[in-house]
Amino acid sequence: MVKIGNIELPNFPLLLAPMEDVSDPPFRALCKEQGADVVYTEFISSEGLIRDAAKSIMKLDIYEKERPVGIQIFGANLESMLQTIDIVEKSNPDIIDINFGCPVKKVVSKGAGAGILKDVCLMEKLTAEMVKRTNLPVTVKTRLGWDHDSIRILEVAERLQDVGCQAISIHGRTRAQMYKGQADWRPIAEVKNNPRMHIPVFGNGDVDTPERAMEMRDVYGLDGCMIGRASIGNPWFFKQVKHFFSTGEHLGPITIEERVDAARRHLQMAIDWKGEKLGVFETRRHYTNYFKGIPNFKEYRMKMVTSDHSVDVFAAFDEVLNNFSDYQFIQ
Repeated sequence: MVKIGNIELPNFPLLLAPMEDVSDPPFRALCKEQGADVVYTEFISSEGLIRDAAKSIMKLDIYEKERPVGIQIFGANLESMLQTIDIVEKSNPDIIDINFGCPVKKVVSKGAGAGILKDVCLMEKLTAEMVKRTNLPVTVKTRLGWDHDSIRILEVAERLQDVGCQAISIHGRTRAQMYKGQADWRPIAEVKNNPRMHIPVFGNGDVDTPERAMEMRDVYGLDGCMIGRASIGNPWFFKQVKHFFSTGEHLGPITIEERVDAARRHLQMAIDWKGEKLGVFETRRHYTNYFKGIPNFKEYRMKMVTSDHSVDVFAAFDEVLNNFSDYQFIQ
């Protein structure tokens, strides 16, 4: 059993990564239904929250069916981060996660996300003070380091643990790599195998097949894995991994009926939560993956990603179901 604070999780839990404009309540609900053990919100700006920015406030919405759920926040100003704790607690999450890993320029340029990897002392101080501010478990998501020459993840993990961090998720790339090249899980395993470490160590990066998840568990010995891009338009990935773990075999292909049903439910939940305009717009990124592999699909995909009205998108789903009902997806 793996524990984050007092939260008990199954052996080798699967975590849905916090992904900007992806990990919203509708998508988290679908992933939870398909076996995600912990889900995280999109990352939320501390400065946006304390300014009462509508987009940031909306990201605090969580639902009982998601639990355990973590709210992830980012920032580099101590006072802002502490004020954010007070705001976030009102949403009653199970976990507060700090983003020390986002590599995008608009975040890094403010010294937040992976930008804070240049200042490990500040990373430690922010974590320590946030732990003191709340009774909720505080966890961290980070990267190996700023670049290849500044990888200090062993030291970083120890220091964060020592000030009260309850779990750490590590992406196997540096900030300099962004999302290029292959994730290196070896330094993450070194953190896990450090005899001083006693909190869960989760791996992240390039877990895109059940075999890779098993490798992270059995070869690298990590406590669990955080899954991001492999789940976009494929909430079944969690179920596929768990089926492989329990049987050693791949789950059968997801049928066209299941794909259309998920896409339809996803869109409806998004509309219910965000309204017609945003609901239609922000689910578009998932459709390519929902229907990946279907030949001669461009016409239908274009309808889904260019239509501004949900009635047209739902109609496109119906056309897909009617016209591809006999299509057999490859394993």
